[in-house]
Amino acid sequence: MKTQLLCRLITLSAMLSTSLAKSPAAVSPAIQPPAVTARQWTLENGLTLIVQEDHSAPVASVQAWCQTGSIDEDKHLGAGLSHILEHMLFKGTQTRTTSQIAQKIQDSGGYINAYTSYDRTVFWIDIPAKGAASAVEILSDAMMNSTLPPEEYTKEQEVIRREFAMGYDDPDRMAGLKLFETAYSVHPFRLPVIGHLEIYNKLTRDDVMEYYKERYIPNNLFLVVVGDVDAEKIHAQVAEYFSNYPRKSLAPLYIPSEPPQLGRRESHTEFPTELTRLDLAWHTPGLTHPDVPALDLLSTILGDGRSSLLNQELREKKKLVHAISASSYTPADSGLFGIEATLDPGHREETQRAVLQMIADLKRNGVTEAELEKARKQTLSGHLRSLATMRGKASDLGSSWLMTRNLNFSNDYLVAIQRVTPADVKRVLDTYFEDANLTVTSLNPAGSLKAGNKEAAPVAAGEIQKFELSNGLRLLVREDPRLPLVSMVATFKGGLLAETPDNNGITRLFSKVLVKGTKTRSAAQIADQIEAVGGGIGTDAGNNSFSVSVKIMQPDLHLGLELLSDVLLHPSLPQEEITREKEAQLAGIKAEEEEMTSVARNLMRANLFPNHPYGLRNSGTPESVAKLDRNALVDFQKKYVAARNGVIAVFGNVKAAEVRELVEKELGKMPAGEPELANPPQPAPLAKSTTVEENKNKAQAILMVGFRGTDMFSPDRDALDLIDEACSDLGSRFFIRIREKMGLAYFVGSSQMAGLVRGPFLFYLGTSPAKVDTVKPELLDEIGKLAREGLTEAELVRAKEKLLGQQEIHNQSNDAFAYSVALDELYGLGFDHYKGLRKSVESITLDDIRRVANKYFENQPSITALVRPAPKTK
Repeated sequence: MKTQLLCRLITLSAMLSTSLAKSPAAVSPAIQPPAVTARQWTLENGLTLIVQEDHSAPVASVQAWCQTGSIDEDKHLGAGLSHILEHMLFKGTQTRTTSQIAQKIQDSGGYINAYTSYDRTVFWIDIPAKGAASAVEILSDAMMNSTLPPEEYTKEQEVIRREFAMGYDDPDRMAGLKLFETAYSVHPFRLPVIGHLEIYNKLTRDDVMEYYKERYIPNNLFLVVVGDVDAEKIHAQVAEYFSNYPRKSLAPLYIPSEPPQLGRRESHTEFPTELTRLDLAWHTPGLTHPDVPALDLLSTILGDGRSSLLNQELREKKKLVHAISASSYTPADSGLFGIEATLDPGHREETQRAVLQMIADLKRNGVTEAELEKARKQTLSGHLRSLATMRGKASDLGSSWLMTRNLNFSNDYLVAIQRVTPADVKRVLDTYFEDANLTVTSLNPAGSLKAGNKEAAPVAAGEIQKFELSNGLRLLVREDPRLPLVSMVATFKGGLLAETPDNNGITRLFSKVLVKGTKTRSAAQIADQIEAVGGGIGTDAGNNSFSVSVKIMQPDLHLGLELLSDVLLHPSLPQEEITREKEAQLAGIKAEEEEMTSVARNLMRANLFPNHPYGLRNSGTPESVAKLDRNALVDFQKKYVAARNGVIAVFGNVKAAEVRELVEKELGKMPAGEPELANPPQPAPLAKSTTVEENKNKAQAILMVGFRGTDMFSPDRDALDLIDEACSDLGSRFFIRIREKMGLAYFVGSSQMAGLVRGPFLFYLGTSPAKVDTVKPELLDEIGKLAREGLTEAELVRAKEKLLGQQEIHNQSNDAFAYSVALDELYGLGFDHYKGLRKSVESITLDDIRRVANKYFENQPSITALVRPAPKTK
């Protein structure tokens, strides 16, 4: 779950938190959003079909939207009917079993998923374009013919109960639920989308089937298809399929409106956590109100990005919070403007006062035109980035249609925000930000509260071009004119593999501080300059490398490269920022200890790679991070930020010759240095199999079994990747046996990390503590069968299609594509390594799989890691 106030509760495009605007005026003198070319049909039975052809990539996203969510559950309100249907609709139809549904999509290289919100349930399939017709058929079949098999319903009930338990363990989710149940007294928004467990437990399969028959009818559904498809063929397919399903009566539902709030509401509660989550929120109007655009821009000015007012004042200057943000949620009615912060418990009251003081100052002084213009560009940039994939485009069309019945709604919104003036923002501040309209909630560590306080036509992208600069820095450029966006990433060898127990966490700390100031710019100036043009700058620290990335719109290419160069070549690494980021990193280590999967993974790696960097934690330990100082960061920068140790990729609406000239000018001054990790430390052989356990006071248990895998250069890598794919999907033997047939786990799968040296290959599952002893031998038995027998032919075919299909889906986005090819070039695989993947994968045989499975899993030392609550003493 994301920590944003509203994203942690529902999935809803921020671009729809707006009012309707119909003006044809230009959005920006420099940049126009791409035109919506979708076609729309409404069948005789009331079903709507929306298709947008986009032949820029051989991929399609097929989505089925049911205009029903948790607020529509009527007599079963609070039971989570919509959510359980999300789980059940792919459990079998009149012609397909659950395994056949998953395997059909995975055989085509696709991926299937769904989500439930307050006002919708959405099922989607991302798939290579050749499988689009199959995806349409499967989604249509599930919408109309799901049988909700009784045996599957019984098993899925337990799965959802484990989901309840996971939610109860998540402080961010619990904080969000506490806010909504406090802010709303009448409206169904006060109830969780998943429902309340005690109400859910009373549901029967008959209740769910009745709800399905009432709500999943053609005139309450619509389909969205975006991608490399033929719209007329999709229309013909859908029209023929749904000709057998007539329109049905849809009973109107009464959803009470939330009455005006007449006084401040506060609720402060305790929870098993080490950090406080503080939320402040004000009721705002619904989607079509003319004040909504001004509220959206205000949320951006206040809390979107490092240069936002709240982040600069409360995090950077006053050092009261670890993170803070603002959001504006505007559904059809009764919206909520929220500010949320994560902080140490001792700072809660001071932070609350500081936020309210900032609101008072804005009410008195207003915002500037410059702040408004910056927010407009951030909004435009965010919208354009959401359209970088077929799924993003389909989701945008679906949300626009659901909320407004206007497929151009997002573009109309970008016009509407241009009309907002500082006076409009001042008006909404005066209208809604009153004490009587305020709700304040917080989730706090146990014992921290005092007594009494608890509570356009697409075009193709070009080939990647490689250049080498005068200092040895390698440059990769991909010309892609599809959208006016540019993604750039500079990556260097380093990361966890370059660390020791004494400086563990230095890569993470260095990457954070790197963008916190240069010789000529402060951290605030860096953030303000990039965000003022709708861009962003970020860093990442991994197992074998670290990187700095910049996202920018095309007219601001020069600025983006200048900022990237400045932070790489002239970082000031200010002591104040080092201190602040160390505090944040230490807080993150505390938070990681609350996440059961992270605890299990850390326990596993420490024992699978003793006395080796891969056994260390990516964030470090409290002891190692506390010892890091500026001198260590300066030495790290001099050693690793070197031309011959790095690769820069610039993908997007650019010209290669111009980029080469600009990068030579900006980064040609980087010291040449030497390639690092040429002979990385190799892990010593693992002596024997071991079981390790850690106890946590949580409601779930995590079991992992880990083996030493391979490195990225091994000829066995692709075979292990296929084994990983086969063991991770919804049709895998592990999933079908342990979750579907036996109902012993909420999730089950595998993962591997092939690094510069041998990395881990893990099998994992999440279960109830009471079922650990039952599920453990089942997991080990399946691993044993895999080690002896390998995969079946069907499993191998499906894994190949999925692995190759996911690459095509991944490569839609220049952000992700630039990063992955830059790493391939950096590590020595070559920037065009991805081109040989299909041939390599397709050449792998069942004998290859059997040999590799036996080599890495049969009679090999392993670590079994278990994290669960401590056994109760008698």
